[in-house]
Amino acid sequence: MEVRALKRIYLIRHCKAEGQEANAKLTIEGKEQAIKLADFLHEKQIDYIISSSYVRAVSSIQPLAEKNKLKINIEERLCERVLSSENIENWMDRLSETYENLDLRLFGGESSREAMERGYSVINELIERIESSIAIVTHGNLMSLIIKYFDNEFGFEEWKKLSNPDVYELKILNSKKEHYSLSRIWK
Repeated sequence: MEVRALKRIYLIRHCKAEGQEANAKLTIEGKEQAIKLADFLHEKQIDYIISSSYVRAVSSIQPLAEKNKLKINIEERLCERVLSSENIENWMDRLSETYENLDLRLFGGESSREAMERGYSVINELIERIESSIAIVTHGNLMSLIIKYFDNEFGFEEWKKLSNPDVYELKILNSKKEHYSLSRIWK
């Protein structure tokens, strides 16, 4: 018998975009994905949407917001993690290191722990809201660190397997927030 969740939070990675800048738009494929994402999420009875301010995140959830007649609430804490303010030639190797050493901080960047706690602070506030089905739209690295908060085994290799878009469902099972389940539901 399945335990009824008190709250369902859908962690959503944005659809395919033209780049990594804050104002990067969705590609043609990304726009089609956003429509499929809206169809997929429509049955989840989302009653609150919160998103990174980046154009690709907002555009990814816009079709669902229109379909469900919901406002998209912007939250800067959901913006992508900055690994470093400098160009790094071996950035994939350095990123991998940040999943092993959560306190490693590169010049001008944010450590994994700082980003994880920033993302979790949003989730923690959302758990206290009255809405029972919430969509959070964010970015791959931050989303992976939020997942890692709940599942320490989630690391660099799992981050590499995230798709655009991707959706994980976090079910909060009791009011103490200590019982939850987390699973990938995007196919």
